[in-house]
Amino acid sequence: MTDPFGFLTTPRRPVPARPSGERLGDWDEVYAGQALLPLVSGQARRCMDCGVPFCHGGCPLGNLVPEWNVYAAHDDWRTASERLHATDNFPEFTGRVCPAPCEDACVLALGGEPVTIKNVEQAIADEAWARGHVRAHPPERLTGRSVAVVGSGPAGLAAAQQLTRAGHLVTVFERSDRVGGLLRYGIPAFKLEKRQLDRRVAQMREEGTRFRTGVDVGTDLDAAAMRSAHDAVIVAVGATEARELAVPGRALEGVHQAMEYLTAANRVAEGDCARPSVTAEGRHVVIIGGGDTGTDCLGTALRQGAASVVHVDINPMAGASRRESEPWPLVHPRTHRVSHAHEEARDRDGDDPRVFGAAAVRFEHDASGRVEAVRLTEVDPSDRAPCPGTERTLPAQLVLLALGFRGPRHGTPLTEALGLVPDGRGNFDRTAGFAARAAAPAPEGVFVAGDAGRGQSLVVWALAEGRSAAAAADRYLRGSSDLPAPITAADGPLA
Repeated sequence: MTDPFGFLTTPRRPVPARPSGERLGDWDEVYAGQALLPLVSGQARRCMDCGVPFCHGGCPLGNLVPEWNVYAAHDDWRTASERLHATDNFPEFTGRVCPAPCEDACVLALGGEPVTIKNVEQAIADEAWARGHVRAHPPERLTGRSVAVVGSGPAGLAAAQQLTRAGHLVTVFERSDRVGGLLRYGIPAFKLEKRQLDRRVAQMREEGTRFRTGVDVGTDLDAAAMRSAHDAVIVAVGATEARELAVPGRALEGVHQAMEYLTAANRVAEGDCARPSVTAEGRHVVIIGGGDTGTDCLGTALRQGAASVVHVDINPMAGASRRESEPWPLVHPRTHRVSHAHEEARDRDGDDPRVFGAAAVRFEHDASGRVEAVRLTEVDPSDRAPCPGTERTLPAQLVLLALGFRGPRHGTPLTEALGLVPDGRGNFDRTAGFAARAAAPAPEGVFVAGDAGRGQSLVVWALAEGRSAAAAADRYLRGSSDLPAPITAADGPLA
């Protein structure tokens, strides 16, 4: 602890975001140029350096929060970076997009306001890059073993970097034209500028990781041949099967899955085209689904110049504080949160764009067959059943479905060649040690990491899974492993 009275004398002060009017005029990150180091160092001094640091348990990666808080408080950014990178391969990602369950597990969250852990993490990571502290770490010696990683999202990238540094020859196969998966095309640039991803990929290439983009394993490359050419395989293809909304009018023109919309916007940001194939410009937009993906759609629609945006959440509005059924520090509480996109909508239009406790029951069309309205109904909070007499109509020329994902794709040449089968929740079945399961025989040397095995989850969980799956694969290849394994495949959310 740097200041035994810091948590008493210094109030919580998050790093301020750029003004919402300014943010809506560009696609730059919300916090671009806002890393105020004296403010961040002062906030790090609020850390109590608890004897039992519950923030460790709140973080799936087990980040050493009190340790790097001490170094950040003393402006020792190099050592802070070393302690942060000890558990997190890509802290500039988690420092930007993670909902910070560590802050809800902070002891100060019990009776006051937690340390701004997320801000401190991002500042440490950004300073590490700015000061040249982030270097490539190629292995000192090679093992002669090769590993294929299928999928280049956060889980695949973390697994690949760990295994490359362990001395294995790692090839990452990505079916898209660029590396990054969800980080590249699912998360908007105003949350994660793609230069953050590009320089990590460059670091990994320098360390020896090889990337093959535009290769759909099982279609463009025989999956069985790929397996036989490598000593181990890690499947990290994500949970890409989007949930549908089976209501009348779903097939109308103008009704799209959220990921289709976000990918189109990100391709414009990448310079692939001047205008997205799906745009909110000048249109009344309704987003169905109250999670992070829906919020990303909201921020994107506002930047594209939507005439209006309504964000529909089937859940009732949460309260301001933790409920008794969400005990600290074991559960990440469901409280009312206002994202930067919600702030932008409120500042632009004067109202919170969200409608709580409601569901779409049908989509209506105009004379040309394009969607023109969404019919909503209030729902019973206990069972989400429609409440009679509560229907209303919202104008909608673009409807975005942000209902989450059911799991990975099954019945593909990849799954058949590797013997992957679904578990009870529709994900790829696996052991607690990340090894893939099959009816018979079990696929030898095949491991499953990330959303493909866990189901739709957070980037921080994907990184933890990638690191742990890498340790499991390394142990399979060499009989033992020094790579850290922060979780088992059976672990659930700790906060």
